[in-house]
Amino acid sequence: MRSRYWTLAKRPPPPWPDETTFALREAPIPAPGPGQALTRTIYVSLDPYQWGYKRRGEEPEGTPCHARTVSQVAASRIDGLAPGDFVFNTNGWAEYGLMGDGVPRPGYMVPRKLDPARGKISHAVGVLGMLGLTAFSGMVLQCEPKPGETVVVSAASGGVGQIAGQIARLKGCRVVGIAGREEKCRYVVEELGFSACVSRLSSSFAEDLKAACPGGVDVYFENVGGAVFEAVLPLFNPGARMTICGLIAHYGDAAGADAGAEETRRSEARGVRVQRLVVGNYAADWHDAFLAEMAPWVAAAKVRYREDIREGLEVIPTAFAEMLRGANFGKTLVRIAPDPTLT
Repeated sequence: MRSRYWTLAKRPPPPWPDETTFALREAPIPAPGPGQALTRTIYVSLDPYQWGYKRRGEEPEGTPCHARTVSQVAASRIDGLAPGDFVFNTNGWAEYGLMGDGVPRPGYMVPRKLDPARGKISHAVGVLGMLGLTAFSGMVLQCEPKPGETVVVSAASGGVGQIAGQIARLKGCRVVGIAGREEKCRYVVEELGFSACVSRLSSSFAEDLKAACPGGVDVYFENVGGAVFEAVLPLFNPGARMTICGLIAHYGDAAGADAGAEETRRSEARGVRVQRLVVGNYAADWHDAFLAEMAPWVAAAKVRYREDIREGLEVIPTAFAEMLRGANFGKTLVRIAPDPTLT
């Protein structure tokens, strides 16, 4: 039996992925050794950070592209893990992978068994996983929103943005989203409960954002950079806080590595407290507290969460490129094997 997987076809990769960036390969399905389990991938999580990971050469040549995954155990030599169990792991863009490979991982990447009775298994790579912890860490721990403040969230309909904005709303803030298509803006207001949402595609975007924030901006959750940051910058109030979670507008730029430092410098010149968000810094101390707060919100539909699920291993490169361009709508996942919990 063989396992198919996607790997980088060229090094270094281009500024943005195209049809020549990735190659579909196959290899024998490995047999698990002592302390290992063979798992079949169900969901592959696609996230903007993965492009920087690939461009920096952090994936060994010829190996599956990195990604967090939800999988089902096919064979196990791990105590307490049996065939049929569901797990969070990091199989990457591959049909099969081994758990228990001995590779050190940060806390939020450590494989673990999932309980389908506690919610959708896909949420393990979303609202109840690293994405949710990222939103919680940036919004609650770094920005410390206070009731009555105005919070702006860019990429507001995306995986992290939709969660971060709803956290701020639950903390009593007035939340303004920034998204792309008008369909996304309507979703952010009508479904997620933001006070307003403006389109970055509008010819009057900067003016629209200013009108949506008549009292200025107290908190900014940065996911984009570029023209979006330029529109937010003059609106900061004294004592404002900003977290830089992502800079997707710069992921293909030659100067992308310096964009965060430049945003920090210019924001601090206006008296803004700026912090770069590295979720691994919070995983060990805050993961349990995050789940204790987030899981009940999700169960009670106080936090809503949209997934953009594509089908089939073959579509991963296309879905990944579309996600980077903002053509997705919600958290991007690719389902490459049936999800037995849905039947």
